[in-house]
Amino acid sequence: MFFFFTCGTHTFSSRLAGAENLTVQCQNCGNFSGRVVKRWEWFTFCFVPVIPFSLKPYKEVGCPVCNFHQDIKYRPDVQQQLGGNGQAHDAMMMGGGAGGAPPPGNYGPPPAGVPQQYK
Repeated sequence: MFFFFTCGTHTFSSRLAGAENLTVQCQNCGNFSGRVVKRWEWFTFCFVPVIPFSLKPYKEVGCPVCNFHQDIKYRPDVQQQLGGNGQAHDAMMMGGGAGGAPPPGNYGPPPAGVPQQYK
């Protein structure tokens, strides 16, 4: 008898509730194609999601051009559009979070201590 087991990881992602229409600037490549997403990484065993890596999903801006992801707590522009507190659920329940184009201006480099991935 022969048993073959496979394990690995899988990432599930979706647009963050209350921020489905937000498109912001990626602070890695500069494109205005960043989307606010909820991303959850799972450990898989035999291609069946079994154990999540974290207790709750990440809330971040993801750029489909350069595949850079940044937590929304480092993005005051996103928090302002979500209602000022960075919590999409609270903003949605209070009626905050107007979508649309990002405000004009240069956002500059990310704050100190923010990792620059995929450069």
